[in-house]
Amino acid sequence: MSDLSDTGTTTRRQVLGAAHVARAQAAQTPFDAPFQALIADAAWGHVWSRGTIPLRERSMMTIALLAGLGNDGELALHLRSIPNTGASRDDVLEALLHVAIYAGVPRANHAIALARQIFAEADAQGTPA
Repeated sequence: MSDLSDTGTTTRRQVLGAAHVARAQAAQTPFDAPFQALIADAAWGHVWSRGTIPLRERSMMTIALLAGLGNDGELALHLRSIPNTGASRDDVLEALLHVAIYAGVPRANHAIALARQIFAEADAQGTPA
């Protein structure tokens, strides 16, 4: 692993949680290993690990982009990770209000419903989200 991969993996663990990263690494195959390396280096090493914007703000940007693009699987993952980034549920709502204006009400409506579901599940389990 390169220093960039190490940094990216550390940040990925911090944001998404060690259990998620361990599951992703355990499920890795020779086919998707290059993609996993790309994610570790580019997304988590180059972008998320930059010191210019705090994790809270990166989280909000990511949530807004994923919601606006309709990427529900990744959106759910990042909604569950907000306790790790310092973002709050109020922050999520603010990001999704921006989605409504700049990406469309249907996308925001769907993302808000997904966030409500994830937050209700977290509340029922007594876990942060």
